[in-house]
Amino acid sequence: MFVKATQLILAGMLCSAVASPFLLRSLPVNQPGVPDPISAPVRQPNIILVLVDDMGFADVGCYRNRTGATTGNLVPTPNIDRLAAEGIKFTNYYSAAPICSPSRVALTTGMTSGKWNITSYLDNRKHNRTCEQADFLDSSAPSVARSLKTAGYATAHFGKWHMGGGRDVTDAPGITTYGFDEYASTYESPDPDPLLTSTNWIWAKTDSIKRWKRTAYFVDKTLDFLKRHPDQPCYINLWPDDVHTPWVPDESTLENFPKGTEKPREFNGVLAELDNQIGRLMAGLKAQGVDNNTMVIFTSDNGPLPGFEGSRAAPYRGSKLSLYEGGIRMPFLIRYPGGRSIPALCSALLICFRHLVVWQGKKKQALRTGRI
Repeated sequence: MFVKATQLILAGMLCSAVASPFLLRSLPVNQPGVPDPISAPVRQPNIILVLVDDMGFADVGCYRNRTGATTGNLVPTPNIDRLAAEGIKFTNYYSAAPICSPSRVALTTGMTSGKWNITSYLDNRKHNRTCEQADFLDSSAPSVARSLKTAGYATAHFGKWHMGGGRDVTDAPGITTYGFDEYASTYESPDPDPLLTSTNWIWAKTDSIKRWKRTAYFVDKTLDFLKRHPDQPCYINLWPDDVHTPWVPDESTLENFPKGTEKPREFNGVLAELDNQIGRLMAGLKAQGVDNNTMVIFTSDNGPLPGFEGSRAAPYRGSKLSLYEGGIRMPFLIRYPGGRSIPALCSALLICFRHLVVWQGKKKQALRTGRI
């Protein structure tokens, strides 16, 4: 099923953009031509937001058939493609920024990141002053997780954070401050997981969880969190730092390239492993009997770098750091078997996150996170 949404969507509007076609059981939408939700109480869906790091539009196999450039050297992604085959594939989804931190801030808050004075990637204090930006996301900012927590959700963040903390920024608020019950994060966060950070850097050969096993670690954390909350809906950020450089798909690569590499062969190894872990995630949901009532959202924070002569963002021009399409136009897939399907609509059925309403039995609670 394919939807073409011609309106540019800020990443911070993600949950509501998802809600409109899928959450008719849980989202009252008072719009002409849109049916009212069913009145019988239903359990709120689990929501897993998979935010890949630096993924190109054509990195995902099911988007390559639209491209005019050569993408034949990229490996297949059958497990990610299955999300599209069993859900909805958006072809005009735009990230809020062509670089990591502001994109993630917009996605978290539902607001443009400039409103929170984050306009580039967060680094050390000197870099942040040069960019005239904050050192971290203000803890008073609205948060998807905090809003869903008030609606009864258990919340967790597993993966890259990069909204404050790390390097010489030691006073960033903890991840729980933003509404998460549990977390395990990487170096660029206020409290990195020690299994992932044996040194004062993003990754190292001495890390207990090797770089090529990180995504599996975050998937394991996600499935364990769901298993420990069988009677409570869960919202989980599954934010791997794949497919960001440097690429280290296995131990032999580490031996040959101690600092990692940016070569196509190793990229394909990392992409194949990411796809494999998405397969593990979906198999784990099915094994727990929660796949039908779990909404899996799959997208990327920004475009690819390096772009391999444009093939990773094909057919679009640009890459990460660029406001051309290749830097901000992202894969966007949603799988939610428990949602009631409606006819595909073009461009109009996209609403701001501040209008998201969660159905709690007979009680409706509006979750408002501020203005775009």
